[in-house]
Amino acid sequence: MTTSFDAAALATFNKLYPETSGTLRHQLVDHPLLQLDRLAEFAARIDPKNVEYNIGQLPVGIDPAAVPGNGLSIEETVRSIEQNGSWMVLKWIENDPDYRALLHEALAPLQPYVAPKTGEMLTLQGFIFVSSPGAVTPYHMDPEHNILLQIRGDKIMTVFPQVDDQLLSDQDHERYHLGGHRNLVWQDTFAAKGKPVPLAPGDAVYVPVKAPHWVKVGKELSISLSITWRSNWSYREADARGFNSVLREMGLTPTAPGRFPSQNHAKSLAFRAIRRVKGLVGKND
Repeated sequence: MTTSFDAAALATFNKLYPETSGTLRHQLVDHPLLQLDRLAEFAARIDPKNVEYNIGQLPVGIDPAAVPGNGLSIEETVRSIEQNGSWMVLKWIENDPDYRALLHEALAPLQPYVAPKTGEMLTLQGFIFVSSPGAVTPYHMDPEHNILLQIRGDKIMTVFPQVDDQLLSDQDHERYHLGGHRNLVWQDTFAAKGKPVPLAPGDAVYVPVKAPHWVKVGKELSISLSITWRSNWSYREADARGFNSVLREMGLTPTAPGRFPSQNHAKSLAFRAIRRVKGLVGKND
């Protein structure tokens, strides 16, 4: 079994978690399951519904409906990734036994540092990004606690504050948790608020829940592994956003849920009750 993080990296993570973005080192660069040939084999057997891919040369901000495909199959995209100008993510790798074992091994050393702060690690999920030189992941947010591990090539992830009404309004949060896309509306004035984080093989970056970010790959193909988990806190915050959307529909102006360590119990319970009654299921809970 490969140890994903050494003692120094875990100490750094302990200082960052859960609300501060920052870098640490990892030890999975040479893991056999993360080499391009093995990823091509994985891509050939993965459920196509669990793959997202498109051309890589995109602006920082783009309507997801306007993103063009690359005209290739999933396996062709991986095998020719150095030349085909594409961006790809293999989602929910935990559905494959080998990759599930990798994900759980990677996350295991973090558990003693996560549990005392946000409780049990829930909904463990992994995502592998395989990108052509120069590819861009547009400006977006994710609902999970996330560590992105750079395996091959280099990229720059620009991370923004998770609490900033100009970057991410209450309505943006609510729309997302009711099934909206992860991509956010970009304005050039946002650029000054971002922190560019260069990532080379062996580097990793922790990204707090819903901290907006975008990514630009360097001059070589890039392989990255994203290891993620949810917490009771993150689920309560999501439910509280859902409840606020109900209040907003009633003509009220609700107070935004608190960030960690606020637990948002009351609004969370209220929205869960409403959801049970109405049969609502948020796609991005």
